[in-house]
Formats: sequence, C-alpha cells, structure tokens
Amino acid sequence: MTDTKHPSGAPWRNFYGRFKGKTLRPNQKDYLEHDLDALSPGAVSWEENPDRVQLDVDAIFDGKPLWLEIGFGGGEHLVHQAQTYPDVGIIGCEPFINGVAMLLGKIRESGVSNLRVHPGDARNLFDVLPEGSVEKAFLLYPDPWPKKRHHRRRFVTQEHLEPLFHVLKPGAEFRVATDIPDYVRQTLIEVPKAGFEWLAEGPGDWRHPWDDWHSTRYEMKALREGRMPHYMTFRKPA
Repeated sequence: MTDTKHPSGAPWRNFYGRFKGKTLRPNQKDYLEHDLDALSPGAVSWEENPDRVQLDVDAIFDGKPLWLEIGFGGGEHLVHQAQTYPDVGIIGCEPFINGVAMLLGKIRESGVSNLRVHPGDARNLFDVLPEGSVEKAFLLYPDPWPKKRHHRRRFVTQEHLEPLFHVLKPGAEFRVATDIPDYVRQTLIEVPKAGFEWLAEGPGDWRHPWDDWHSTRYEMKALREGRMPHYMTFRKPA
C-alpha cells in the first residue's frame, strides 16, 4: 500500500472510480470556481503537502468535534447532518467532481457553515488527519464493484480500514449503509478484522436506519428496485 512510486514521495494508490461524469451546468461550474477553495480543510494532496504535515483540526472547526463522511455522493446526508448538528464539524470526501458540485449547491442553499470538502481520495486525507481525531465516520452506499474480481477495489478492505481506524478516536462510531448483500458480507468480515466491534444485538439493528438518518438518492433507487438496505454500526473500542 505504501510503496513509493512518485517523485513527490506519494505512495502508489490505484483509483478505480470516475472523477467526472456529465457536463457540468453553468451554476455548478460557478460553485466549483467560487466556493470550493474556501471550504478546503487544508493542504491534503501530495502536491500541496508533500511532507504530509498534519491538519490542525481544532483550528478548522474552532475546537468542535470532527466527523467524516467518505464518498458523500450528492451530499444530501452530509448537509442534513450539518444542519442537525451545528456544534459538530464535518469533512466530506468525494473524488467525483459532479457530486462535489451538487454538494456545493446544497451548501450555498442551506447556509451551513460547519462543513469542509475534500474533492479527492479519502486515503490522502487519512494521511494528514491526526491519530484519534475523528469522533464519527460514515460510509453510505459506497461503490459496490459487483464483479468478484473487483471486490478488492471496495472501501471495506484493510487498505482503507486500517488508516480509518487510526484516525478515529477510541469509542468512535463507524456507520455503513449498503443495499448489496455481498457488500454486507464483506463488511462484516473485514471491518471487525480491522479492530472494530459490530454493535448489532438483533435483526432490527441493521434493518432500520439510524434515528437521525436522511435518505440518499442511492437508497431511494435501491428501494425502487426492490433491494433491502442494511444499516451497520461499528465502534472503535474505547
């Protein structure tokens, strides 16, 4: 995972998802041009921060507890959490620029001020977050990579889970939602292997969403197509 291949010192990290989809609308281009830089959590990329200097998370959010959403899609859940918990600071990671543009529009419309946006690979953010700095993390409807030969590309592999575990505080919660049965299976194997505890005590604990849940476009599509969402809650041991 950390073999150095780039002159900057960056570890070799394959990225398999899309960075861009349909042509951006003029208002989305405006959001990216005028809003994105101001919402940066700091120097995350290897080009900006080759020495991997850690972010001052207390300065970013004035000492508020830090949460993290990995792959926020269109940003519906992320903005909802920011509105529901104004005393928390949340960083959202998403490399798909169309999703980033959608989120920026929702931020401008809602007026929330406790969000920061990293438009790139979450692994680069893990490099520069201090150990034990994140109090809650979300992984909601991640890319399922349905073909068996592509399962190593899923987020729920040790390449991703180990650095996530490192940046979470003891006692921190890690929420995972997916409608793909095989992704559920892999999650329940790999996440505990990384050191997390699964908190389910009965079927209702994974069949029903969390009390502060806000459905996403991916979940609504899954429900329309007859797939059952699973809501799994894990914890880093205190």
